[in-house]
Amino acid sequence: MMKRAGAIVLVAAISLSLFAGGASSGARPLRVAYVTDLIVAPSPHTLRGSALLGFDRAVKKFHLQGRVVQYQPAQGETPTLASLVRQKYDLIFTSTFPTTGDYFGFASVAAKSPATKFVSPSINVQFLPGKPGNVQGWDERVEQPAFLAGYLAALMEKRRPGKDVIGSVGGLRVGNVVIFIAGYEAGARKADPGITTLNGYSGDFGDPAKCRAVALGQVARGAGVLFDVAGLCGPGTLQVAKEKGVWGIGVDTDQSYRGGFILTSVIKRPDLEFYRTLEDFVHGRLKTGVDKVWTMQNGGVDLGRVNPKVPHSFVARVQRIRAQIVAGKIAVPSTLSR
Repeated sequence: MMKRAGAIVLVAAISLSLFAGGASSGARPLRVAYVTDLIVAPSPHTLRGSALLGFDRAVKKFHLQGRVVQYQPAQGETPTLASLVRQKYDLIFTSTFPTTGDYFGFASVAAKSPATKFVSPSINVQFLPGKPGNVQGWDERVEQPAFLAGYLAALMEKRRPGKDVIGSVGGLRVGNVVIFIAGYEAGARKADPGITTLNGYSGDFGDPAKCRAVALGQVARGAGVLFDVAGLCGPGTLQVAKEKGVWGIGVDTDQSYRGGFILTSVIKRPDLEFYRTLEDFVHGRLKTGVDKVWTMQNGGVDLGRVNPKVPHSFVARVQRIRAQIVAGKIAVPSTLSR
């Protein structure tokens, strides 16, 4: 059940659930919106669902007027953002920008709308045309928990007989994939300098069969751990880990619900990020014109649940490494050395 308002497609049930009462003084409540390409049920198992959990929690906690909006793919995100600005929304979260037109359209709308604040998890302000002063970008330092995942993977691999080998399967060799793999490799070498790391790319973020093929090749070469960094293609990697009796490492959200073959996951916390961003906005602490850096220290990224079969001594070693990263004693690389 959907109804159209200009260029905006709304899912009524979700939108209505996010409206909260106004301030008792009679002043207009702050109006916040989350614009997305797809509205899903609030859930910790997907990034969109996790974001909705945090958005909904903040709307209710701070008595905001909140709205979740799905834009029309054929028109792109820009008309939806412009419509919300005309409706005088105070803060707007954006989703990813699937086309160059959406990216430049967002920059244009933001520049023309100084009274509205924008938060975009998918951009860095320094690269945005015009660098609008009312935009906050996000920089998620996922290489930090990826380092821990690689460190743990190497510890577990050393327990197996034979040569130590671990693998990772990315979608494409692009920045937001490489950053995971760079941390993973560095962590593995911290635990085992002689370990072999196999990095493969499926060339696709949507077809699990393509990730499956790469993962099978890595297992054939001796990999005892497979790290999925390939979006909707990734379940193909994890399925191979399950079938072949090796460890799988999930990405973005905690994948431990998939079964006992999951060693751990490298996770983002959009539920916490959305909540704290709105908390800062309500209290006048939101900084725009810059990127918010999310780290293990402030909780925006972290290591997911560690498999209970992992020895306690290994968990303790991972925790010590975590403390060193948070303290700045270990500098985790975000690019590959080769």
